[in-house]
Amino acid sequence: MTNAAAAGQDPDLMQLDHQLCFALYSSAHALNRAYKPVLKALDLTYPQYLTMIVLWERDGVTVKEIGDRLHLDSGTLTPLLKRLEAMGLVTRTRDTADERQVRIQLTDKGVSMRDTARAVPKAILRAMGQPMADLTKLKAELVRLRDQLNRATDEAA
Repeated sequence: MTNAAAAGQDPDLMQLDHQLCFALYSSAHALNRAYKPVLKALDLTYPQYLTMIVLWERDGVTVKEIGDRLHLDSGTLTPLLKRLEAMGLVTRTRDTADERQVRIQLTDKGVSMRDTARAVPKAILRAMGQPMADLTKLKAELVRLRDQLNRATDEAA
């Protein structure tokens, strides 16, 4: 609690320490820094890792489905998927039923990488150093916040 809030005064919302967006931004930055050395063993960036998680959950999905899950557009995903393909982790093929759609399929190498990747969440949980119940609650609150912001943005558009 800030001094102004403790004294019953309205805090100055133009101070950096009062910006929720900065707390989220700097936390995300710290989390990405924690992921970097862990993902180095897999030779993946954080967005590539998230894409692989989507594919490990359900292989053979379209670029649009991956984008929906990760909240990314195809312009961001296409170069990322091309790099994963060049690494031999996925293949990209046109959907036979709808050639406008591109399906992403894990290769054998991509499938087998999942076993190595199982160490990633455990390492990140150790780095966070928080009780699982607290992290579960925080995640739920962040998802609620994200969804509300998306609704507000969609309504304003």
